[in-house]
Amino acid sequence: MGRTLAIRRLPLASALTQRQLLEAPAQRPRFCERMADAGLHPLHATGISVLQVNVGKFCNQTCRHCHVDAGPERTEQMSADTAEACIRVLASSSITTVDITGGAPELNPSFRRLVRAARALGRHVIDRCNLTVLTLGPQQDLAEFLATHQVQVVASLPYFQPDQADAQRGEGVFEKSIEGLRKLNALGYGHPGSGLALNLVHNPVGAFLPAPQDSLETRFRRELGQRYGVVFNRLFTITNMPISRFLEFLLDSGNYQGYMDRLASAFNPAAAQAVMCRSTLSVAWDGTLHDCDFNQMLELPLAHGLPRHIRDFQLSTLERRPIVTGNHCFGCTASNGSSCGGATV
Repeated sequence: MGRTLAIRRLPLASALTQRQLLEAPAQRPRFCERMADAGLHPLHATGISVLQVNVGKFCNQTCRHCHVDAGPERTEQMSADTAEACIRVLASSSITTVDITGGAPELNPSFRRLVRAARALGRHVIDRCNLTVLTLGPQQDLAEFLATHQVQVVASLPYFQPDQADAQRGEGVFEKSIEGLRKLNALGYGHPGSGLALNLVHNPVGAFLPAPQDSLETRFRRELGQRYGVVFNRLFTITNMPISRFLEFLLDSGNYQGYMDRLASAFNPAAAQAVMCRSTLSVAWDGTLHDCDFNQMLELPLAHGLPRHIRDFQLSTLERRPIVTGNHCFGCTASNGSSCGGATV
């Protein structure tokens, strides 16, 4: 697989401990109260247009902000049977988009089967790529595979300068990321009219909210173009969620309460109205169902009485479901909002 690009793995509290911390009685204001004030509690789904499939926690990187706690030592991987259950759901429903994530999703043995099957069904496919996976020896044909099947690539790149990017994702990651971007560009990704969408993802390096998406996209486009000859279509800004490694960072650095206060004070009812969980269903590596990838990592199941596993999928009972929320949801509703597709307002 080649050299692992990693940083020190932080000690991680259990999902239960994280939930207890986030929902502690002293934590004020509470998300449900803010939603009630906005007339949005309880929150309900408006349909399912995106099936987000997390195929596992195995990754060639160990990023400091990763809410999945993914890394080279993780063994959780979606089985072929569970992947086939996802394909059956697509075949029997009108869900238009399959969003494949991880870990490094491309390292799951069922990744290419999922892509081929979803594209054969006419579905739009998104690959959440860390870019360095494109440079691994066994994955030398990965970029060509993605292009052949017209997969949209959503690629993590915290910043356009090496020091800040490597601080979040590991020493040497930025250089390998540029190598991956150039491979994609050479195939047409990011070029107007190619039909091959390449979108970048920016997470702030530190306990801050993202800068405005449009202005940051302009800077990324200019700097990456001038410095490295790299082009892309869109930049998505995503707020770091107080979950997993980023939660540990907040606690270790003494920034936890300040960050939670910052998120809560920036609560935006318009962003709350547009949260991605209203149109997305999340599938974990073991097939369990969740309202979003963040709930998945906190081991928050769907509301009582709903199907809990992909093999029991029922569109009629899931597309208008009540959504399970918590104080971590302030991360998606702060300022201009945050989703897997970037700002929401």
